[in-house]
Amino acid sequence: MAEKTRARTGTAKKTTASRRPARQGPEHAARAACQSLERLIDHHTEGVSAVRRGDDGWHVVVDVLEVPRIPDTTSLLASYEVHLDEAGELLEYSRVRRYRRGAADE
Repeated sequence: MAEKTRARTGTAKKTTASRRPARQGPEHAARAACQSLERLIDHHTEGVSAVRRGDDGWHVVVDVLEVPRIPDTTSLLASYEVHLDEAGELLEYSRVRRYRRGAADE
């Protein structure tokens, strides 16, 4: 909980701000999806390309470096759809696309 210090007549007084627990937002869902997926598939995540709230949690599309190559533009990446519950726990994931880093979307 957040605490505020307020000075009144030369003395400091602490007050506690009462708030409801914050609902987990898209940033938390994206971070949780990346961390869970990295632990499961043992590949480095490159970023998140989509986050959407569903009726039963979050759906996050995570881009992953699967096969690093030189030059970097020929590396193979994949997009995984990760489904999280409301608390950010992983429910399921699946690879939905694999592509070369230098390839443009079709």
